[in-house]
Amino acid sequence: MKQIAVLSFVVLSIFTVEAQCPMCKAALTSNRDHKHKNDKSFGDGINKGILFLLSAPYILLGTAGFVYYKTQKKRQMVNGK
Repeated sequence: MKQIAVLSFVVLSIFTVEAQCPMCKAALTSNRDHKHKNDKSFGDGINKGILFLLSAPYILLGTAGFVYYKTQKKRQMVNGK
């Protein structure tokens, strides 16, 4: 059973997957084709938005980790360790 699952995963992972919706992809490619590379375009804004959304989980996890670290440090000082 495991072999079938692994085999089907390998076969299905060969195909490429489009990550953008068709409208976003069309807007990005048409804007990139008709402008110079140094000009600001719609695609630059979408790329910056993707990076902004990507950074949110890291900021939240980093803040939670920092708060946990400080709490543990304070607990150790109270307990005298």
